[in-house]
Amino acid sequence: MSNTVRRIAILGAGGLGRNAVRLLEQKQEFRLVAIGDSQGFAHCEEGICSDAFAAVAEGESVEKIGRASADSAGEVIALNKQGKVDAVFLAVPNIPNNFIPDLIVRFCREGFNGVIVDALKRTSAVQQILATEKEITGSSVLYVTGAGATPGLLTAAANLAAQSFQEVDEVKIWFGVGMNGWEKHRATIREDIAHMPGFNIEKVRTMSDRDVEALLEECKGLLELHNMEHADDILLERAGTVAARRVNVGGLVDVASAKKPVSTTMTLTGKTFEGKTASHRFILGYETSMSANVLGPAFGWMKAGLELHDRGIRGLFSSADLMPKFVR
Repeated sequence: MSNTVRRIAILGAGGLGRNAVRLLEQKQEFRLVAIGDSQGFAHCEEGICSDAFAAVAEGESVEKIGRASADSAGEVIALNKQGKVDAVFLAVPNIPNNFIPDLIVRFCREGFNGVIVDALKRTSAVQQILATEKEITGSSVLYVTGAGATPGLLTAAANLAAQSFQEVDEVKIWFGVGMNGWEKHRATIREDIAHMPGFNIEKVRTMSDRDVEALLEECKGLLELHNMEHADDILLERAGTVAARRVNVGGLVDVASAKKPVSTTMTLTGKTFEGKTASHRFILGYETSMSANVLGPAFGWMKAGLELHDRGIRGLFSSADLMPKFVR
């Protein structure tokens, strides 16, 4: 990668978007030049720093440091055509389930020329992304899907761990997340609730904030999730690593504490060419936050995507297809 500083846009200014501002401020190779939400858009060629963004309180629109806009995606596409944005990170909530897939089609059809990365989780949402592959391949976009923590960092770890084996028997991901209040991560919590028995995306979409708070009170702030619809399964199957049915994702989300209720672990079990059964385990550091484990990898895959895009490569990739590159 050249010494050129890459100009990054973020769509979404919730908890993940806000933390992305802080993370990018500490990077030399990437500069955040634009951020937008459903009500506003901010652009600064010199870069948007966390001090400036601090003027936007939780729940407020970036309109406060920019201007009103009901079409942040269109704003980013326009900047890209002017040569002012190289890549986009999608930190918007994928509710309804087709929101991001439809957004990608728009980027492709309206001539975006660059790299787009998402941190989508749900299998059904990523399946819709995969269904747009022909559209992406015929465009000027290099797209990386499922590039967060799970799917993402742990998917790539499973793919790497699989290399010791002739056959993979099982991939089990068990995560722990501490939120310290759901208000900062409303979209993430709603998506997690959609994985619980008796819930789905459509039902969660109709729930008021008070409904969510009542559910969290009932659970004492601890969500226990099993057999989640996480796209690690189809991405590892698509990569030829393991059948989707052999991938199991679950975990504990504590919305009442910043501390993780349990360490996040990926365990891959398989058989070696000598006929022995063994397991590899990858454990995330207890002190690393959800945002650190999502955003760091996402921008790592963005850097890898930009390097490929520079070589004229376009199309759809996932966290099981590429190794992320460390962003200095």
